[in-house]
Amino acid sequence: MNDGGLRLHPDRLKRAFDALAATFLMIVLAPALVVLAAIVRLDTPGPALFTQTRIGRGGRPFTLYKFRTFHVREFGIFPGEEIRPGDPRVTPAGHFLRRAKLDELPQLLNVLLGDMSLVGPRPDIPIQVADYTPQDRERLRVRPGLTGLAQVSGNVWLPWPDRIALDRWYVRRRSNALDLRILVATLPLLLRGERAEDDPLGVRAEIFPESGPDRIA
Repeated sequence: MNDGGLRLHPDRLKRAFDALAATFLMIVLAPALVVLAAIVRLDTPGPALFTQTRIGRGGRPFTLYKFRTFHVREFGIFPGEEIRPGDPRVTPAGHFLRRAKLDELPQLLNVLLGDMSLVGPRPDIPIQVADYTPQDRERLRVRPGLTGLAQVSGNVWLPWPDRIALDRWYVRRRSNALDLRILVATLPLLLRGERAEDDPLGVRAEIFPESGPDRIA
């Protein structure tokens, strides 16, 4: 008997998992989201949420949601500046939120809406995408993610071309099993933050055999 009709395409399976997981997490974390929003509002003047246009799969723009981590007067620092730990433009609460990745939690709504996935390359802003090379645009073949291979492999401590290379490696080899490994590798980062030497999946060592301190941005 041919059971081919019962098989779910991996991309559809991933989308179904994303939607179910995002719904579940938004319900379970609802009290925490309310508390975090209140902390942001009480910490410094300004809204609890920060919205920004990002570019998703196929080059389509969408509105990304985050908890605000900057002083309102600093909203003009964009586009695309790298923010490292200790940046004075970040609010006191923002430092904690960013270190634990809690500022990204509102993007569960983006996952539910289909703009994003739990795992994938992080979405860039339009001015960054405008400067993409044809090779860089390979990132746009999939939905952007809450976390991704580059995020668990050094992220902000890596030069931009290395992060792009990690994202391209992911796009070419993506699978639900790889997504699960990335999700598991993300959990320690929520507790201790990102480190320059992070390479839990061994991909940096594979594609950058000369990787070392000289590759750290």
